[in-house]
Amino acid sequence: MTKPSTRRTVLVTGAAGALLLGCSKYGDENGGGDTEEAPSSAPSGSGSRAPGGEELTRTGDVPVGGGKIFKDEKVVVTQPELGDFKAFSAVCTHSGCIVANVSDGTINCTCHGSRFRVADGSVAGGPAPKPLPAKQITVTGDSISVA
Repeated sequence: MTKPSTRRTVLVTGAAGALLLGCSKYGDENGGGDTEEAPSSAPSGSGSRAPGGEELTRTGDVPVGGGKIFKDEKVVVTQPELGDFKAFSAVCTHSGCIVANVSDGTINCTCHGSRFRVADGSVAGGPAPKPLPAKQITVTGDSISVA
């Protein structure tokens, strides 16, 4: 004969599950794989269309050795070297915060101090367990668009 669940059993079981979830890193809730969010369809930048998708910015607006964050699209575009443009998810792999700024060659999350390299999105410091996932962009002339 089985015992009926008591309120105490349900509360203890629920608390244990919450504790386990609280220890996960951003993206672990989907089996540990990287989560990559699709860019929003909301207009951004100048709103003009460019081959490959919605224009994010112009090449001249992304500093060499730095980058520019697009919070609504959850994308950060960098230019590690003149004419070499990269894009990464702007969602920190530590706890899911949107990165705050790009300076001194790193993309910085001020929530807990994680830093990522502008060249490849790899972890440069802090508690982030994984690099920022790469995003696809298209550079046509001086226009940078979501691919």
